Amino acid sequence: MDTSKIDVLFTPETLQQLFPKERTNDFFDALFGDANEGSYDIALGYGGVTANTLIMELKLHERPGRCLACNLTQGLPQVFSRHPIINVSGIVADVDTLLGDSARCKEWSLGHTEQRQKEMHIIPIKITLE
Repeated sequence: MDTSKIDVLFTPETLQQLFPKERTNDFFDALFGDANEGSYDIALGYGGVTANTLIMELKLHERPGRCLACNLTQGLPQVFSRHPIINVSGIVADVDTLLGDSARCKEWSLGHTEQRQKEMHIIPIKITLE
């Protein structure tokens, strides 16, 4: 597997297409009935490939005037893994299509929430490749 071919696939534009910005507001609207109640914005990032694991990242960016740490982000992997608006299965299916003949997505799991900065937490999507 040539990881350099995979690395160039995940441009900022491609990541935006895989997880559009408006999906955050849709998520909070479904959760709270008001998108403005959310304390963070969600963006998709690319974390690289090691051995046979591709890492995508759900990046939680604190919204101005809100508290990301106060929002119990540690329980989010369980919520995100099955929430239809976040749609991790759909993201993985789109990644699989994007990979083409370079690799195939076999299975996925969400890792634990990681605090990278006070204002940004990451939930890794670990995708096993074959």
